[in-house]
This record gives sequence, structure tokens and C-alpha cells, in this order.
Amino acid sequence: MNANIERMKLIFLGFLAMFVAGAIGVGVWQVGWVMPRDKCEKEQRKWWDPDQRVCAQPVLVSDITGRVITDDKALAEAKKAIGRPAAPAAKGEAAPAAKP
Repeated sequence: MNANIERMKLIFLGFLAMFVAGAIGVGVWQVGWVMPRDKCEKEQRKWWDPDQRVCAQPVLVSDITGRVITDDKALAEAKKAIGRPAAPAAKGEAAPAAKP
């Protein structure tokens, strides 16, 4: 065969191999990183950690340490930040006003 045809065949096969490797890489990226992130972000109460690829439920530090947040406003803000409903107001107390 002509040497130019051999060279063109090898170049074509090289580009084909690069295309196949790139397509497989994009597929792995979608299945391993993008799809789990999107699924986690649809669940409004969870946080996505891209470094460890973990969908985690946030936890209040007071739940771990056992220390109680004594300020009602701070407690309501902390629970709002992690997506928990605020505790119902005790008798005689007004419920905290919701921000629009």
C-alpha cells in the first residue's frame, strides 16, 4: 500500500480512539459526579460536598454537644438555616414572625 494511506489510517484511528476515550470520560463524569449532585440538590434539606462527593444532612452543633441554644431567635435562625421547622411556641408566647 501507499505510505500516505497507511499514515492517514493511523491518524484516523488515533482520532477515533481519542473520541471514544472522551465520550467514555464524559459518561463517567455525568454518572459519577453530575447526576448525584443534581439528585442531592433536588432534596432541599441536604448539602452536596463536591470534594468527597457526599450528599449530607446538616446537623446543628447543639445536637452533637448537647448544649442548648438559649436565645429563641438564634435557635429559630439555626433551625431555619438547616431546614428544620421551628419548635412550636410555648403557652403564652408568641410564635416567631416568619420573614417573607
